[in-house]
Amino acid sequence: MTDQNPNTTHFGYKTVAAEQKVSMVANVFHSVAAKYDVMNDLMSLGIHRLWKRFTIDCSGVRPGQQVLDLAGGTGDITALFSKRVGSGGKVVLADINASMLNVGRDKLRDLGLVNNIEYVQANAEALPFADNSFDIISIGFGLRNVTDKDAALRSMFRVLKPGGRLLVLEFSKPEQQWLSKVYDLYSFKLLPTIGQLVANDKDSYQYLAESIRMHPDQETLKSMMQGAGFAEVSYHNLTGGIVALHRGYKF
Repeated sequence: MTDQNPNTTHFGYKTVAAEQKVSMVANVFHSVAAKYDVMNDLMSLGIHRLWKRFTIDCSGVRPGQQVLDLAGGTGDITALFSKRVGSGGKVVLADINASMLNVGRDKLRDLGLVNNIEYVQANAEALPFADNSFDIISIGFGLRNVTDKDAALRSMFRVLKPGGRLLVLEFSKPEQQWLSKVYDLYSFKLLPTIGQLVANDKDSYQYLAESIRMHPDQETLKSMMQGAGFAEVSYHNLTGGIVALHRGYKF
């Protein structure tokens, strides 16, 4: 899902200069940060919480481990990991977007989750961590917004410990054609309207719908993870393939 020209990339359905995408995506998430949690519940009818819990259940996380929640945004996955790793472990909530990071930090502090969580503003393509730092890395609904996904996967592989596990939770390709049609109708007609009514921001949610369609499908992402060095890569379709959880190991 990349352009032939290495200097360009996709921003939704638009082709833009690669160096422009980071700031364009940043503007989207600065805009939606304050209403992000409310919109997630509305858009998914709350099912996103089940997808995230399933991710934690598949992570094999244990007390005392070091976890990186990449593109952690408003902290839902970080909160779940924080409770599992306990006082002897650590969760780093990393996000490229300062607005999302601030919302996440405030929310988790309000929940009383302070002792084992750190916050880092970071670009997934060049993670500011030492090699072999984390037992588990998760990236939930963030990979599709990364400009160079292959570079990001290589960066994740580098900072993962040998024996560590990567979990990529992301929108994907529905398994059934009828579901694809319903999902398209919802995404391009209803979703931007909800965005306008709730967040006063139709354009950002139009982009989010388009970015889902431009993201690699299940098998393509599996191949990309293998190409970055991950072994035993598998995926599990959720809600008919609207979302997929990919897993891979560093050996």
